[in-house]
Amino acid sequence: MSKPSIPQGTRDFSPAEVRRRQYIFNTLRTIFELYGAQPLETPSMENLTTLMGKYGEEGDRLIFKILNNGLHEKKDADKDKLNSEWNNVLSRPYSTPVVTERALRYDLTIPFARYVVMHQNDIAFPFRRYQMQPVWRADRPQKGRYREFWQCDVDMVGSTSLINEAELLCIYQTAFQKLKVPVTIKVNSRKLLAALADLCGMPEKMIDITVALDKLDKIGWVGVANELKERGIAEDGIWQIEKVINVKGTNDEKLVAYADIMQHSAVGMEGINELGKTLAYYRSLEFGIGDLDSDNGREENIVVDISLARGLNYYTGVIVEVVCSSEAVKMGSIGGGGRYDDLTGLFGLKGVSGVGISFGIDRIYDVMEELDVFPKQLVEGTKAMLVNFGGENETYALQILQQLRAANIAAEIYPDAAKFDKQMKYANRRGIAYVLLPGDEERQKNMVSVKNFETGEQKMMSVGEAVISLQS
Repeated sequence: MSKPSIPQGTRDFSPAEVRRRQYIFNTLRTIFELYGAQPLETPSMENLTTLMGKYGEEGDRLIFKILNNGLHEKKDADKDKLNSEWNNVLSRPYSTPVVTERALRYDLTIPFARYVVMHQNDIAFPFRRYQMQPVWRADRPQKGRYREFWQCDVDMVGSTSLINEAELLCIYQTAFQKLKVPVTIKVNSRKLLAALADLCGMPEKMIDITVALDKLDKIGWVGVANELKERGIAEDGIWQIEKVINVKGTNDEKLVAYADIMQHSAVGMEGINELGKTLAYYRSLEFGIGDLDSDNGREENIVVDISLARGLNYYTGVIVEVVCSSEAVKMGSIGGGGRYDDLTGLFGLKGVSGVGISFGIDRIYDVMEELDVFPKQLVEGTKAMLVNFGGENETYALQILQQLRAANIAAEIYPDAAKFDKQMKYANRRGIAYVLLPGDEERQKNMVSVKNFETGEQKMMSVGEAVISLQS
């Protein structure tokens, strides 16, 4: 019999790991609710037609398709219907249409757009939702990159106000401050990227330019320039892009410089104005009345970065990406998102603009573990264990156990009247802080002995005193 294993790119989570993950989820959930977002869940699988063509060519390749089942089990009486179904499947533009009509969700945004369209008459717009669920990608597993992983999204649809973008920046700031993860939040606009393509005189090459620029942090400007040349960008166009990339200074100084370079590009000026307004709204939200100053540099870890591209095709305006700024951690983006003006238009509902961000839960977990910033008490679990001496003492122990739990003290009893040494080794291995000994003497006196595993101190006291002691 072969040794059991799990699929590559997936993981088991121990009790301690689950508690840490729940800490992240609960922290984010509290913040989302504070900003008025409502919880939402969608199915793990979607129709293939819902997902395909929404993420670009590379994204389509990474979609996990699900094999059909059941069609071959239909009765002979259904042959005509069966043939019709197969003919419909065969006519679809996919390489393996006969064997798959469904897929595991690639992200949470497209399913959300599908939900909005299907439930548009039940939703009060603007609609704010948050969603925490696993997604799947047929990617090559590596550090920080998994085939099954959790995303945590918050989106605002039905409004074009840039206040929404500013609030999402505030959510990022609040979340990572509470999680104690130092971050840099990069912001850009797809409209600036379109303006770059205009500067090159090759607007049709926008995707090629953004794909190359997105690698700037990894391969440097020389590598990006070589890739731009390979993608057919002329030398003069590459020079124009380099001039923009080399702009330095504060966010406001960068926007002024971009405006000077792109003054003849309507789409570029629109993107610059949107970024400036977003940052102004952010300052009002983040610092409050009387706390604004004139240097316009208060956003500190928020950086306008024109090389930021974001790979998904549905972004149309302000885009954002979060990376850990600690030199001790080497990790890619741990969050990102942006404005999508007509995402629901993919499903027939025009004119519903939205903006959203995502938290990469698995990467955030890895970063927090490397930085050792998880609260220590999360790994405690059971606080007290009652030793099982059997007989009448077992019944007495069960009564104490119920009183502890009624007082919201996490407690358990060793289920078997095993040797005392075996029970103590179990408690020690579990990291249980207190062991309660309900022996003959304790039962006769209606008391219990409490042993502190950390100090070794042991004291007999009433059950009520034990409850108070454990609560403190």
